[in-house]
Order: sequence, then structure tokens, then C-alpha cells
Amino acid sequence: MELINENLIGGILRKTKRVEKGLLDEILFKASEGKGLDLTDVAALLTVREPEQRESIYKIAWQVKQEIYGSRMVFFAPLYLSNYCVNSCEYCGFSIKNLELIPKTLSRDEAVEEAMVLAEKGQKRLLLVSSENQQVTPDYIAGIMEGIYKKTGIKRLNVNMAPLSVEGFKTLKEAGIGTYQVFQETYHRTTYELLHQKGPKKDYQWRITSHERAFRAGIEDLGFGVLFGLYDYRFEVLALLQHIRIFEEIFGVGPHTISVPRWRPAPGIRMQEAPCSLDDDTFATIIAVLRLAVPYTGIILSTRERPELRDKLFNLGVSQISAGSSTSPGGYKEKGAGQGQFLIDDSRTMEEIVTELCHNGFMPSFCTACYRRERTGPDFMALAKKGAIKNMCQANAIITFKEYLLDFALPETQRLGEGFLVGEINRIPDGFLKKEVMERLYRLNEGCRDLYF
Repeated sequence: MELINENLIGGILRKTKRVEKGLLDEILFKASEGKGLDLTDVAALLTVREPEQRESIYKIAWQVKQEIYGSRMVFFAPLYLSNYCVNSCEYCGFSIKNLELIPKTLSRDEAVEEAMVLAEKGQKRLLLVSSENQQVTPDYIAGIMEGIYKKTGIKRLNVNMAPLSVEGFKTLKEAGIGTYQVFQETYHRTTYELLHQKGPKKDYQWRITSHERAFRAGIEDLGFGVLFGLYDYRFEVLALLQHIRIFEEIFGVGPHTISVPRWRPAPGIRMQEAPCSLDDDTFATIIAVLRLAVPYTGIILSTRERPELRDKLFNLGVSQISAGSSTSPGGYKEKGAGQGQFLIDDSRTMEEIVTELCHNGFMPSFCTACYRRERTGPDFMALAKKGAIKNMCQANAIITFKEYLLDFALPETQRLGEGFLVGEINRIPDGFLKKEVMERLYRLNEGCRDLYF
């Protein structure tokens, strides 16, 4: 079964003309109801170029995100396990063709030490990231997960690694995986084949069906994404949404997260410019349109983007962010260790971003509650699609941010954060929930930790 109908997408794009104001207003009214958009609606929104019309899209995207998740912004950090890769991806710093790269694969103990560094800064959730090679097996990942859960304060481990068999995914499920994340990179098959000529990753079909195998193995939270810049962004957005719609029709759940990485250069590879680069305004529109098209999902923004742009994009529907990131194995314990997968543009510390978020009215969150309460897959989707997850998110964000302030923040950040929390507590609409939050905050002050709903 072909998951991506390139002819259908091409037909929609050819028929779609620059959207007029009347049609734009009609689509945005539909989007404001938080039920999503079809491919023709999305194609129309992607034609918008005028600043005023773009602002109208951004406004509705912000409203939809607020209705479903509120102002909270969830933190995580990537933990790279290996940069040695058997694939020849033309756009990646870990490509086997990169002769400047010094290969490194972390041992279990080294990975735990990296996680300890991040836990000591206040992180609670990590994304384990690895290149593809014979050492990086399901058992290798599971062993690292076991060590991190046992020896650090990390509470949720998500994984971004090469596609596995159902049995391989079952190993990760048993080890306590949160979200399994894999990107198709580009959905355009011809471009995919040109960019992946050697190694297991050249198998387009094996990769595009990996979410299905993960779900059949019992992993209910799944992350989708595209590496923007490899092909026409309009095609990529529609193909991503087509993939999501088909998956949802078959399994009854959509993506827990959608990531929006934009290609970045890396030393040692031939590709130093994106084949289909997109400007900041277009990138911002893509993020806002994805929020409108898949309102219930978490949208992840990494440190690939520069600080001032990230701060702007936070207002367009982003709900999860990385901070203080390293993209090289061992890069947290030993700063500058080895070459990263790509160049990072936002090098701010997590504390600096926490401060900026508070100044801009966002609630920093270190919540891992849904995974630990088994609010995953269909259960999470049911709450998110109704907007019923918002109060839970707000309450858990308040509690986890308070813990961060008590244990990790500098005095100036503590003062800022405590003042910010007062306003957030007062915004809790449910009296009983507000009382429960206050009771947990009291327990935190008394020395209790790891409290959540």
C-alpha cells in the first residue's frame, strides 16, 4: 500500500491559487474550531505571502494552541549516543561519507553520565538520538534506558533511532520508552532515493512504515516529522498530513508530536546549502498551519533556529522545545566533544530560556505525568482533541516548574518564577483543582518531590 499519493498532492498544488481574503477568512474560521483542516485548506494557507494575512494565520494558531495546551512550554534535551553511521545521507553530518568525522558510540555508563549532567540542570525528559550501525541495537538502547531510569532523576525517555522490527520495538516498550520518533526526512520518493543511496536507510518503504510497527509493538506515543529544505515544502507538508491521516484512520490515533527541523549545514559534507531553502516567514507559516491542521499534537522546535526566531515561533503553536543542547555523543560532560550532527543556532542555557519564557508569558514545564499515568495513545488523544488536557497540563506545569525553581534555578530566576507562578495559579478555573495544586506546592516547600496529577 502506498501511503503517499504523489499524484493527488501534485494535483492539489497545481489547482491551488493564491488565496483571496474571503476564502482565507472561511478557512481560518473553520480552523478556529480546533477540528483540523483538510489538504486543500492547508494548500490554500501555504500560498499566503502578505504580512497581514500571515498575521491572521498566526493569531488563530496561537488561539488554538492556547485552547488545547494553554501557555505551557515543555522542556527536553537530546542525548546523542552515537555518530557512527552506515548510511550515506547527503545532508547529514553523520554520513559515512564524512571523512572528517571521528566516530564515537557511548557505552552504557557514558550515556548515564551524560544524563546525569542534564538531570543536574533540571531536565526531566530526554530524547535519546542515535545514528544507525551494528552496535546500536534494541538491547543497547534498552540497557541505556534502564541505567538512566535507575541512576538519574530523568522520568521520561523518548527515542529517535533507525526503524526496527516489531520485536525490536517491543524491547523498547518493555524498557519504558515514552515516544518513538522517526522522520521520513523527505516524502518525495525520487528525492529520497537521490539523498539515500547507500545503507539500510535507502529503503523508503521500511522507513515510512516504522510508526505502524512501533504501534503494533505497543508504543502508543509516536513522533512524526520532515526535514524541511530537501524538497518543496508545500509537497512535504501535504505528504506529512496525508501520512498522519492514513495512520489515524487505521489505528485511531494521530501523532503525539510533530517536529519541524529545518536543514542545517555540518562540517565535512558536500551539501552546504539546502536544495529547497525556505525563508523565516515561510517557515513560521508552516508551523502555524501545522498547528491548525493537527491541533491536538505537540509541535517540537529544536535549537537549529536562532534565538530571536525561536522566541517568535513560540507564539505560533510550538509546545515543546529543546534547550542547552548538544548534538555530539559525550557533548554534555565534555563541552565541544566531537562533531555534532548539525550546527546549533540557539546556544542559550535552559535557565536563560526559562527566564525569557516567563518574561513573555509562557509557563515552563518539566512535566512527564501523562506517560507515567498511562495517558498515552487513544487516552491522550481523547483528552487533547476535546481540549480537556489543558487544565491537567497547567497544573502539572505549575508543580514541576516550582520544583525546578526550588532545586535548580539561580536566585534571580527564582524570584521571577515565583512571581510568575502566582499569576498562573490564579488563572486555574477549577476551585478543587486549584486547591489540589496549592496542597502540592506546600508539600514541595516541605521537601517532597516528583508530585504530579
